[in-house]
Amino acid sequence: MWINFVKLRLFCCLLAVLMVVVLVVNVTQVEYLDRETASATFIDSGGQFVSSQVIRISRNPYCGYERQILSSRERLEEDSLLAALQWQEPDVGPVPFLKSTDPSSSYFVILNSAAFFRVGSQLEVLVHVQDFQRKPKKYGGDYLQARIHSPKLQAGAVGRVVDYQNGFYKVFFTLLWPGQVKVSISLVHPSEGIRVLQYLQEKKPDRVYFKSLFRSGRISETTECNVCLPGSLPLCNFTDLYTGEPWFCFKPKKLPCSSRINHFKGGYLKGLLTATENAFFQSGVNIKMPINSSGPDWVTVIPRNIKDLVEFNLGSPKNVGPFLAVDQKHNILLKYRCHGPPIRFTTVFSSDLRYVANELNGIVGGKNTVVAIAVWSHFSTFPLEVYIRRLRNIRRAVVQLLDRSPKTVVVIRTANVQELGPEISLFNSDWYNFQLDTILRKMFSGVGVYLVDAWEMTLAHYLPHKLHPDEVIVKNQVDMFLSFVCPLET
Repeated sequence: MWINFVKLRLFCCLLAVLMVVVLVVNVTQVEYLDRETASATFIDSGGQFVSSQVIRISRNPYCGYERQILSSRERLEEDSLLAALQWQEPDVGPVPFLKSTDPSSSYFVILNSAAFFRVGSQLEVLVHVQDFQRKPKKYGGDYLQARIHSPKLQAGAVGRVVDYQNGFYKVFFTLLWPGQVKVSISLVHPSEGIRVLQYLQEKKPDRVYFKSLFRSGRISETTECNVCLPGSLPLCNFTDLYTGEPWFCFKPKKLPCSSRINHFKGGYLKGLLTATENAFFQSGVNIKMPINSSGPDWVTVIPRNIKDLVEFNLGSPKNVGPFLAVDQKHNILLKYRCHGPPIRFTTVFSSDLRYVANELNGIVGGKNTVVAIAVWSHFSTFPLEVYIRRLRNIRRAVVQLLDRSPKTVVVIRTANVQELGPEISLFNSDWYNFQLDTILRKMFSGVGVYLVDAWEMTLAHYLPHKLHPDEVIVKNQVDMFLSFVCPLET
């Protein structure tokens, strides 16, 4: 009997110690969570085990996401994401409506509208915002949206907005397609409205509320649910056991948390803003309103070259050469060299003074060889006999080249008209050049060469006459040259 008494005392001591441990653990949990809980486990309609807790809030609204436990890597990632989304909020006090951003008074300017645009180049736009008193704003923080678009092509792209925090914004676009491209800038929200939205995001996370139906037998109750629930009423904790995603509902008065059967949207809270704050959110005034341009709001973009021809930098002087370029894809080698004296370039090394006839004599020729010759402008101040002699030597070399390699293509570019003034007329008059052009055509008639008629192309074109014609005329000349090199039938 004495032995039984000792065993009973030992059992009681162990039970007491166990009760103390349980009490300490529960007290610790209550202090950490700042709430009183009662747990239960039930099976939902999908057959999954779900934990349910009744939570009594003592003071502040309970927001489950604020109490999530993150690893050091998760915390670093979250901090980085939040920092990247940190809006540049201006350091100003309360702002009256009339001093807030007015899209109808603001404007934008295409900074390089007169520049030459190709597909792939960058377009810059400067935006200047003003208030409803048409005064420039001195701070930023507005939310702008920017795009370029071509309605006929059904093409569009967005721009990158940079806020300089002084009322000026710059927008950068990459021009992705050819044609006429229109720029559109919109004010989505003024900085004064952004400040209100930030407050709602941080302080009113329950402004959209949800509900759940609880039912047991003939008794049913509906309560509000959310990630954050205000007040001090008991809560049911429906945080997911596997992911930890938080969700809470107010506990029904008569039913347990385990009697929850559905979830649905309850609605949107009303009366969130004051009359002053409402002024920053007016349709047709300052919500997604266009900002107009103070000048042209479009640019013309031309196609980008597919540039397979690569130039080798030989360190040659500009205009003089020699120059060398290679197109490995199409197996093309391109060489350029200026003709021998007379030549009006500033300086040419003696070793680079090559006569056209001598260069032609060094060419083997063949079906894969094309020769282009342009000799006229530098002879306009000399008697015609000097030019005739030069062409006679070139013609002899061309005939010899075509005799040994009949499939060689030889193309000669004629003279062209140019701008004239009192002084230029004395040295390079179109009358002089007309004489040279006539001699060239007559001397190479019937020789078997092709002519690029630059004289007619420049004389007939609406652009001003220039010694070195504009790009569109040069392109026409190149197209004609290529038609001789690669005729359609081949």
